[in-house]
Amino acid sequence: MSETCIIIGASHAAAQLAPSLRQEGWAGLIIVIGDEPYAPYQRPPLSKTYLQGEKGVDDLLIRHQEAYAKHGIELRLGERVEAIDRESKTVTLQNGDVLYYDKLALCTGARVRKVSLPGADLEGIHYLRNIDDVNHIKAHVGEQKNAVIVGGGYIGLETAAVLNKLGMQVTVLEMASRVLARVTAPEVSEFYERVHAEEGVNIQTGIAVSGFEGAKRVMRVVCADGSHYPADLVVIGVGVLPNTELAEAADLATDDGILVDSYTKTADPDIVAVGDCTMHPSELYGYVRLESVPNAMEQAKSAAATLCGKQKPYTALPWFWSDQYDLKLQIAGLNRGYDQVVIRGDRQGSRSFAAFYLQEGRLLAVDCVNRPQEFMLSKRLITQQIQIDVAKLVDDTKSFKELVSA
Repeated sequence: MSETCIIIGASHAAAQLAPSLRQEGWAGLIIVIGDEPYAPYQRPPLSKTYLQGEKGVDDLLIRHQEAYAKHGIELRLGERVEAIDRESKTVTLQNGDVLYYDKLALCTGARVRKVSLPGADLEGIHYLRNIDDVNHIKAHVGEQKNAVIVGGGYIGLETAAVLNKLGMQVTVLEMASRVLARVTAPEVSEFYERVHAEEGVNIQTGIAVSGFEGAKRVMRVVCADGSHYPADLVVIGVGVLPNTELAEAADLATDDGILVDSYTKTADPDIVAVGDCTMHPSELYGYVRLESVPNAMEQAKSAAATLCGKQKPYTALPWFWSDQYDLKLQIAGLNRGYDQVVIRGDRQGSRSFAAFYLQEGRLLAVDCVNRPQEFMLSKRLITQQIQIDVAKLVDDTKSFKELVSA
């Protein structure tokens, strides 16, 4: 009798996990359940090329539905899982259907963190996480209209850059003293604030939003210091929360994510978890939760092996990227615990440099702006924990490849 693997969440992790299961030898049923009406799609372009109108929905799809059918993968889209019963090994859908599983994969991702400020339910106030979110935002885009972005993280700045290109008057309001404060050094924050200012975006830091005003739709954003900003469109980007509710209700261990081991196994031997929703061990950084497409893909490959009774630990180095204007930011590693930042290149006079984060002389992470060679080669320096001569690291007159080889 063939076994059934159910994958909850039609995420990027699910799009990798389902075909990887076939590659690892899973011969039974594979069912992917997603609450959106779309097959798994790429999310990074949402705040960039999709918002700008350069890509359509079909361009975002990781695979077309025919590809899933070819591998015998059943997609149940527009359906939501309400509960997991580990004892009976069933999942109950919102429509009342009960499905049996032999193995279960939680690829539930994350959701936007919402604000509960006065006026937050006015028309014209949006969050950006899925296709429908961006479609609603597009309806309010127009030249010379005012857009206010609440939050100066990557999503906020990427959205600001695109809306600026589309002719809107854009203001970014960030509560912290600088943009990207949680994820980069002050030198990198300063660079991005300068570039956005040069492009015509108004960035205000150290400012707290206290509410939104308007009749039926938003007209202005009000701040705690008494200042206010006109708004035809507001996009709120203040982080995400992992979707752990199903796991918690099923009595699986969670801690800012579903706890898994290096093989993606939860406390239940028949349940794995993959992607943004997981808290997993890293040899270099301890337990981490990553919001990253590369993490979802590599973790999914490990999960596929686990579900097929094989052992392929997930050990990939975290990496990320962000596109704003002509800037390609590539990040390798995590900079938590750094005690020194050194810069290679001219971040004041150009749009190309690398910021290296070190701890006791060893490289933890690097932020590379239009520096693909430094990004690629730094991965080796980080994973091998090589001691680095800082003077050579910052010498931009010498080839970075030669430095790494030495």
